[in-house]
Amino acid sequence: QCEAMGFRRITYYPDRPDNLAVFDSVRIEADASSYPVLLGNGNKIDEGETEDGRHFATWSDPFPKPSYLFCIVAGKLGSISSSYTTRPSGRKVHLEVFSEPENVDKLDHAMESLKKSMKWDEDSFGLEYDLDIFNIVAVNDFNMGAMENKGLNVFTAALVLADPKTATDNDYESIESVVGHEYFHNWTGNRVTCRDWFQLTLKEGLTVYRDQEFSGDMMNSHAVKRIEDVRGLRAGQYSEDAGPMSHPIRPESYISMDNFYTATVYSKGAEVIRMYRTLLGKDGFRKGMDLYFERHDGDAVTCDDFLSAMADANEVDLSQFSRWYSTNGTPTVNYETKYDEEAKTFYLTLSQESNSDEPLHIPISVGLLDKVSGKEVVPTQVLELKEKEQTFEFPGLDGDVLPSILRGFSAPVNLVGNSADEEKDWSFLAANDSDGFNRWEAGQLLYTSLIFQTMEGKQSESKTEESVFEAFSRALALDTDDYSIQAYALIMPTESTLAEKLDVVDPLALHKATGDVKKSIARKFYSEILAKYESIKNQNADDFAVDAASIGQRRLRNVLLGYLCSVKETPEERETASVLAMTQFESSYGMTDRIAAFSCLVSMDGEEKIVARRDAALQKFYDDAEGDPLVINKWFMAQALADLPDVLDRVKALVEHPDFSMTNPNRLRSVVSAFAMNRHHFHAEDGEGYAFLGGMVAQIDKLNPQMAARMGGGLIQWRRYNSERGALMKVELEKLAAMKPISADLFEVVSRGLK
Repeated sequence: QCEAMGFRRITYYPDRPDNLAVFDSVRIEADASSYPVLLGNGNKIDEGETEDGRHFATWSDPFPKPSYLFCIVAGKLGSISSSYTTRPSGRKVHLEVFSEPENVDKLDHAMESLKKSMKWDEDSFGLEYDLDIFNIVAVNDFNMGAMENKGLNVFTAALVLADPKTATDNDYESIESVVGHEYFHNWTGNRVTCRDWFQLTLKEGLTVYRDQEFSGDMMNSHAVKRIEDVRGLRAGQYSEDAGPMSHPIRPESYISMDNFYTATVYSKGAEVIRMYRTLLGKDGFRKGMDLYFERHDGDAVTCDDFLSAMADANEVDLSQFSRWYSTNGTPTVNYETKYDEEAKTFYLTLSQESNSDEPLHIPISVGLLDKVSGKEVVPTQVLELKEKEQTFEFPGLDGDVLPSILRGFSAPVNLVGNSADEEKDWSFLAANDSDGFNRWEAGQLLYTSLIFQTMEGKQSESKTEESVFEAFSRALALDTDDYSIQAYALIMPTESTLAEKLDVVDPLALHKATGDVKKSIARKFYSEILAKYESIKNQNADDFAVDAASIGQRRLRNVLLGYLCSVKETPEERETASVLAMTQFESSYGMTDRIAAFSCLVSMDGEEKIVARRDAALQKFYDDAEGDPLVINKWFMAQALADLPDVLDRVKALVEHPDFSMTNPNRLRSVVSAFAMNRHHFHAEDGEGYAFLGGMVAQIDKLNPQMAARMGGGLIQWRRYNSERGALMKVELEKLAAMKPISADLFEVVSRGLK
């Protein structure tokens, strides 16, 4: 396993990604009893036994590749196998998925996801698999999610192993997505790779876009997938873009390349690829992809080569669009509107602000709704914003209209309007917009406005609460088969997303305001929420399914449970909430419903019987796990994310738990990273959360510099907080900076955080 620069540890070799070679013969030899499975890149061309109980396997990869794609695996592994016949050539490919022997019964979903990926790439891009063998290996100790080594993909176990009793719906969806992502790299990353590591987004941004489209097709709802992806982008990448580690999708410098496998390179990079698709259309994008492969198959290329293929295939000038590759930060698009009744013309003026010295080329998808009827009078059009300010005209309209702007989140920007009554507009769009993403977005803006007003004590001075209640009521009563869309319409913005809209973040005040708004909604609609919750059947082993409708039903049911369990001010309310959550916890067949109820229970405090019920759930969840590492990770994580006054003490106790390991990346994430995401406890005014994280990072750096650098990133945003919190965070950064020795990975993050 070598990405980015691991091959130099195997042998002397110029391991730059543009140094491509055919690894014609790789012989692996080992003790047959200790290492019965021997895997390599490409096709297996020979195997046999040697003297003294040893055996060998020889692998040959006929395609030129950089050394970062070299991989060998040796061990005692179980597996399942199948086959896939490619189209149109008819190549029969042997497929095998490996894991520890005790986990073989959890590999079926990964295998099915692989087959779906192979078919989707043929159908969508005409791309066939090119070897006779494709292997996937799941390992417990792995820093990354997965790696696309040619013909031998390596995954962290959490992204391969699944059955209904140990994996959530999110786990199932992630496995399908990441199996697809690594398979799609066979062409966008392996057959055509990057010239140097500054071009990493060439393969990662493009392949993330491809896996997003694949997942949208598999769940039969691109609106749901778009909502999920943008929620992730805003919660993670926007924060990165606003902090000291901000960088363009094509970074200009680095100390440790491991630090630039970032949300910006991956997620924002995917948004840049999506903008090509928006500007050129589906057919134009496919033409560009075809030309890209025709020109560069077997080469190591640059982002500029990809842009040239897109431009040349469609005979368009994309030179201005190239500025996205060198511009960091999140641009802002402002808009103003005017309707001329006499001319029957609507005017939309767009302007842009960014860190680029010259204007960016920004696609803005827009539709127009009649202000009286709510009907769409102008379907989606893509406006190309290429100047600092442009006005677009829409003639032939018989009445005033309301624009639906940035449909489908057509560009990774912040959108700011100047409407005299924004909340009225948001309510109108939440009720009438035909674009699923923008309908959801309008509701999110209403929630956000009410939360910020609540923070400032101004909620009683406006009609926002009434608008939020109306939007929530409408979403709750929605008659739809797309339960996931309904669930997301009811979910409030995350605290991390809200924090990005604030100049100075007060995590405790933000958490309290968010909780107060959630409770006010839950109290207002308690009987309706309960009725809806009870109307959704709790699936058992006989009718359990992992399809879009079933996942949506569970997602909706658990969102409703969260609202019901937020009402717990009085002893009676706490008892009701506790019993409700415990009932679901004890009666649920699948992990999705079980962990949702468990997460509610671990945050419950108060009377003795409430605490006893919580502690009983903690013990039962642990006992039922029977040592399964992935289930134990969930047990750890739920506690690290709990909303209890002594949660830091509990996290410190978890670090001392016999099942905690400083050397297992997934276990570290489930405790240390999870606590750092528990914002209002991590950011407690006494600074103890920062001290805990700083101390853990110092220890981890001696064992795993990559993990230390990622976790150290939790301290570098100190300028976003008030002077007291900022000073406490900075102290921990300074302690880390003064360590001797310190890894290059952690030094880069800490030093940039202190600049």
